[in-house]
Amino acid sequence: MNNITTLAPRDAEWREELRKTHSAKERSSIPRVKMPELDAAYRVTCNEEVNQGLDAEMAVVEATRCLDCPDPQCTGGCPVSINIPGFIKNIERGDFHAAAAVLKETSALPAVCGRVCPQEKQCESRCIYNNMKKPPVAIGYLERFAADFERLSDSMTLPSKETSNGIKVAVVGSGPAGLSFAGDMVKRGYEVTVFEALHEIGGVLKYGIPEFRLPNAVVDVEIDSLRSLGVEFVKNCIVGKTLSYDDLHEMGFSGIFVGSGAGLPRFMGIPGENLIGIMSCNEYLTRINLMGAGKPGHDTPVLHGSRVAVIGGGNTAMDAVRTARRMGAETAMIVYRRGEDEMPARLEEIHHAKQEGVTFMTLHNPVEYIADDKGRVRAMRVQKMELGEPDASGRRSPVPIEGAIEEVPVDLVIVSVGVSPNPLIPNAVSGLEISRRGTIVVNEETMQSSLPDLYAGGDIVRGGATVILAMGDGRKAAKAMDEALKK
Repeated sequence: MNNITTLAPRDAEWREELRKTHSAKERSSIPRVKMPELDAAYRVTCNEEVNQGLDAEMAVVEATRCLDCPDPQCTGGCPVSINIPGFIKNIERGDFHAAAAVLKETSALPAVCGRVCPQEKQCESRCIYNNMKKPPVAIGYLERFAADFERLSDSMTLPSKETSNGIKVAVVGSGPAGLSFAGDMVKRGYEVTVFEALHEIGGVLKYGIPEFRLPNAVVDVEIDSLRSLGVEFVKNCIVGKTLSYDDLHEMGFSGIFVGSGAGLPRFMGIPGENLIGIMSCNEYLTRINLMGAGKPGHDTPVLHGSRVAVIGGGNTAMDAVRTARRMGAETAMIVYRRGEDEMPARLEEIHHAKQEGVTFMTLHNPVEYIADDKGRVRAMRVQKMELGEPDASGRRSPVPIEGAIEEVPVDLVIVSVGVSPNPLIPNAVSGLEISRRGTIVVNEETMQSSLPDLYAGGDIVRGGATVILAMGDGRKAAKAMDEALKK
């Protein structure tokens, strides 16, 4: 928002009065801030960011809701251990630069995390307001505000770093796990080089998350901060092909962190899945987000559809179906085998999708795709489901209702039912212990693999992870590798 970086002089007095005069009871009576957002009818015509951020006054009022808990549980809910009370109190005092500095002590990507982390399941889920049956402090909104304030004020500062120790470490992959690891290691004085297979730095932050949710310009600022700290980035370099594990040793790297992600799409294995017009969510989003499909001046092709079905119920499925609306789909639908309450996607993403005209076909599962005379998908047969007993994840298992099958016309299907780890590193490095799922086996405390100098984190270990969990893995690996290299 235009007034994110401005507070009139009178506001300083108002801010101090607000801070001094509010008792805990008065603070708890302040309603939680609502995030301003673009009108749905407009935003489906463009790729502009939907959430518009808080202005300075909104941020200060929301920060004032914080009750200064003597034993704050919110920090324990953060995978990268941000000093949440510390940065929030700085916002309350109006010292927004200090708030940003607190964030950068532990997080390499605060502006990213403020936008895409599932705070409602992490830090905000631990807020004492939940015990009071009141909405928690909007920690994610405040994190975004502080990071954006510094970025938009053109006075970026860098966290402190130790004197160079001359030890070189390599990072494979520039997604959130790799960037988090790189940030922590460069601050510890290491010479860090990040190798990225693609032509852009950022990994899933660039190819997987649309700009209407996470603008590339925001990601680039965070990456530039790491570059300013001394992190070197090498693009178009595939470790496992361009360079081998042994090559990295010959180049003088004493430690290697693998954050190569989970770029291998999964399909359902049902009849007709190889028809024209059926594609993976990874391919669809990568073509549009990273390769500019549909944008002026870009030649990357992508399939368009007027009736688009996205199979799945996670955040990636929501990204795809909302992207399809922006690519001109008249009808865009989510097809999910469980109910809406069981969807793993963030409530905010489901809400935004509904605002944008997405329809939800829950408790349905595709069983077959039907082709037209040119071999392109024209319809899908879906099985109606009901919920049975909980499965291993605790969610109720979907059970087919016998004979309840219907045909739904579609001309583009995007499959978002999960991904598998990138097999390149596991297949290229001998002696590396790999699980049956194709993930790298690590010590969960240190993220160290069966090879003493190789650590790993994010999707290549978890099979699928949020941005913040991947970042937490990167931080744990950095701490453990630092301790090992100093012995």
